[in-house]
Amino acid sequence: MNYSVYILQLSDGSYYTGYTKDLNNRLHQHAEKRGSKYVRSRLPFNLVHEEKFEDRSKAMRRELEIKKYTRIKKQDLISKDIDTSWNHYQSQYDFA
Repeated sequence: MNYSVYILQLSDGSYYTGYTKDLNNRLHQHAEKRGSKYVRSRLPFNLVHEEKFEDRSKAMRRELEIKKYTRIKKQDLISKDIDTSWNHYQSQYDFA
């Protein structure tokens, strides 16, 4: 089973980090204001980073690790991201 840890950049420039078993569904939940209250009040958003894990506990640990990052460290992680598969979600669902 695959899990994703993801980072969203929200309309106010802040970042939201989460993990999910189904990224596509979770992005829909956020976009339809059924996700996190934090995201709900800061729409629209862009998916700017994704990491995949086969193990739920590893995904949860990574989510917590990223949540502890400073804004600068998150920006550095995002800028080094060579996997641009998130562009598919951004263009397909027009979250921006």
